[in-house]
Amino acid sequence: MELIEWQGLRYYKTCLDVTHGIFTRAGGVSPAPFEGLNVGGTVGDSVENVRANHALMYDALKVSHQAAVTTWQVHGADVVAAHAPLLHRKWQARADAIITDRPNLPLVMRFADCTPLLYYDPVHRAIGLAHAGWRGTVEGIASAVVHAMRACYGSRSEDLQVVIGPSISQQHFQVGEEVVAAVDRRFGEDAGLVRRDPVDGSAYVDLWQANKLELESVGVRSIYVMGLCTYAQSDVFFSHRAHRGRTGRFGVVMSL
Repeated sequence: MELIEWQGLRYYKTCLDVTHGIFTRAGGVSPAPFEGLNVGGTVGDSVENVRANHALMYDALKVSHQAAVTTWQVHGADVVAAHAPLLHRKWQARADAIITDRPNLPLVMRFADCTPLLYYDPVHRAIGLAHAGWRGTVEGIASAVVHAMRACYGSRSEDLQVVIGPSISQQHFQVGEEVVAAVDRRFGEDAGLVRRDPVDGSAYVDLWQANKLELESVGVRSIYVMGLCTYAQSDVFFSHRAHRGRTGRFGVVMSL
């Protein structure tokens, strides 16, 4: 992976041979506590700042502002296929994953501890982007995108390349027993996704490994885990937990 700087912005480019950027909070026009490149429109920042930050992201990647599409993220596992921008709004549907095979139709999503999943099919020339919080993870959003790309574009699991992007690491993702139960139901207690604190018994869940296991269960072989923790690096990425909910959202953009 490569860290790229452009006019004060910093973003990561990974092994995927397609236009994309995983943006940090560096650069941008937003004031504290959204300081930097906040692209979240529902966190308290001004509409003007958010629009300006989006424009900076698209300019950095040299993709179209007008064509960019997204979803209304709801912490689920629904997938929507995008064919063109919609009139009068950017979001295509209430969903947490979006796929396309159309060139010059940038996909964009927003994150602040949940896990970005970036998909690329180099054979059928299709891409996908997902927002995997713990709910989406246990509902199988990682595999849902694979099934959707198969159905829509004929993608094969063995051709897909998937990047698991920056999100909260197991070390910092303390959860309640209801989350532990949901993880165990989905993946099994022997999957090793839950770590217990030896002192107080509190539970910590590994979202990176959970999504990797989900992808492997449907035959995906090429999976790259970036291993960047948003909580531990909250000076680099926005982190909902590290900043106790008063923070922005960093953006991920993909385009054919």
